[in-house]
Amino acid sequence: MLKRVVTSVYVDDLEKSKAFYCQLLGLVAVFDTDWIVQFSYPDNSAIELMLQPKTNALIPQEFQKPPQGSSLVFVVDDCDQYYEKALSLGVEIIQTPRNESYGQRRFLTVDPDGLLIDIGSQCEPSPEFVAKYMSG
Repeated sequence: MLKRVVTSVYVDDLEKSKAFYCQLLGLVAVFDTDWIVQFSYPDNSAIELMLQPKTNALIPQEFQKPPQGSSLVFVVDDCDQYYEKALSLGVEIIQTPRNESYGQRRFLTVDPDGLLIDIGSQCEPSPEFVAKYMSG
């Protein structure tokens, strides 16, 4: 029986990455050491994220490189609010907020190690999307 899924991100600078996820997304460190930081969200303990230094002995050497081919997606109540927060923090913006046809308003940013971060909230899907995928 599957009991839990936790995403772990391998980082160059644990403190810098910790600040990024805490300041932008409001995650709280529930376990914080020099070799791992485990986050949760104050109102939802099922949301978990871990950060580990890339060079830690627990990380196989072939995985101690910059991330590519993946992203972290965070679904929030109001992506525009998080976008404004990202701007105030000086976070690099890859894509400004826009409504996607599938019913998600999202913006894209990048964490300190180059991992693509997708922050979105629900919006109305396009009529074309509804007709193609949602009409029974």
